[in-house]
Amino acid sequence: MRIAIILSSLASLASLASLASLAVGCGGRAARYDGIERAIARGDAPDTTSVLVMRGPEVAYERYFAGATPETLHDTRSSTKSLTALAVGVAVDRHALPGIDAPAFGYLADLAPFEHADPAKPAITVADLLTMSSALDCNDDDDASPGNEENMYPKPSWARWAVDLPVRADYQRDASGRGPWHYCTAGVFLLGQIVQRAAHQPIDQFMAAQLFAPLGITRWEFSKSPTGEIMTGGGLRLTTRDLARVARMMIAHGAWNGKQVVPAAFADAALTQHRDAMPEQHYGYLFWTRSYKTPCGTATGWFMGGNGGNAIVMFRELDAVVVVTRTHYNQRGMHQQTVKLIEDQILPQLACR
Repeated sequence: MRIAIILSSLASLASLASLASLAVGCGGRAARYDGIERAIARGDAPDTTSVLVMRGPEVAYERYFAGATPETLHDTRSSTKSLTALAVGVAVDRHALPGIDAPAFGYLADLAPFEHADPAKPAITVADLLTMSSALDCNDDDDASPGNEENMYPKPSWARWAVDLPVRADYQRDASGRGPWHYCTAGVFLLGQIVQRAAHQPIDQFMAAQLFAPLGITRWEFSKSPTGEIMTGGGLRLTTRDLARVARMMIAHGAWNGKQVVPAAFADAALTQHRDAMPEQHYGYLFWTRSYKTPCGTATGWFMGGNGGNAIVMFRELDAVVVVTRTHYNQRGMHQQTVKLIEDQILPQLACR
């Protein structure tokens, strides 16, 4: 459940930088957040590189670790899948795409014919890819899956590989019209390819003009395939403060500095549960949600999450954003460590005051 949040104003790029600089100049801490540093020093969240907490438009805490600075571009891995969802929302708003029910493979016709022809493949929609519920035989959590992302990276053309994936023989849609959830990076990569073709503009340029520029984001790094395709399934490098800007915009229903960047209806739909995913976690449009424990009860957080224990969490009911960047890649318990850091050291200050 959500309550409406009315924001009198959102921090501009200059004011956010000014507040953040003030926090760093004072040691990047307030007394009530000292537990963050102690927890990291104990090794509770190994390889943490930054923690930023915002309450409303103000920076309440900001600190960098392991040599990182406010200028560091962090590889938060799949956290940035969520930005691909926002690019889809903007493409629909700009009428490049007619809607999220558009047939996905219709925008990839230049790659036809596709291997593993099956009626289920042309029936895949943009919404199926946004919710990780398409018919593609693609599951990054299964090493034997044909569509496991590790099979993609050695290929010269990731788009060629992705469109040629087989479909699941047992695929069925439920009463909601969606299929079962499987984590599929290839599908999010294809979303970038779809927007690129629909908008007649390279996807990195589209995102730069339609998302980054309105948010005041001036520095970023995309990863690319061996043939130069832009990776939209993760690995986009951004600063901690710029990740916070994205989160603040989503708390404000897609608006930044009084201007609508992402349509409000799409931003709200992105932060709506569409699929059950992992235990205690659910999925919207390439955004995750879970309940966090606090001394004052539970708090619902929507988040952008990625390998290494990265999390950019939006607490709409608390009007708060938490950014934790880490490089603890492929380690057991990495995500649980970040959850514990947030629950034990941050939420008591946000939820109980």
